[in-house]
Amino acid sequence: MRVEVHDVTAPEGDRFDYPVVHLPQVAVALVVREGESGEEVLMLRTYRYPVNRYGWELPGGGVDDGEEARVAAAREVAEETGWRPRGPGRPLIDFEPLPGGVSTTVHVHLWRDAEPTDEPLDRHEPGRARWVPVSDVVRLAGAGELLGSGTLVGLLAYVAESTTSPQ
Repeated sequence: MRVEVHDVTAPEGDRFDYPVVHLPQVAVALVVREGESGEEVLMLRTYRYPVNRYGWELPGGGVDDGEEARVAAAREVAEETGWRPRGPGRPLIDFEPLPGGVSTTVHVHLWRDAEPTDEPLDRHEPGRARWVPVSDVVRLAGAGELLGSGTLVGLLAYVAESTTSPQ
């Protein structure tokens, strides 16, 4: 994390100090599979200390220097859930979560299948992995149960794409 204070001149000519927080890029994995009663998405039920609450998240984390976002997302999902995405997947959406004061790009990558791993989970990740029906996503969003912009934007982008794409 890096914080800078810029001397900014507005279009109207006013000058002021403008703080900007620079964070590393974030990679989020959206893994979907066909379940017994329709599509399911791999999520974590977790507690987040900064907001003092439990909720649902997509697996994800920071992109290491020189690492591709797709590779980081696949690594994070394996470390946090015990499932490894199959195939190359594809980018779903990239966005800036707080462009008014924070510089960081969130990359959401989509996979259509995963396989269980026998690798140990990251012990610093407190979440429990679950396959959640995609049909529950809008309800969870409306109830405030989705934590983090990567989760919310990624899932709603997927639902929007799924309902507007020709089948």
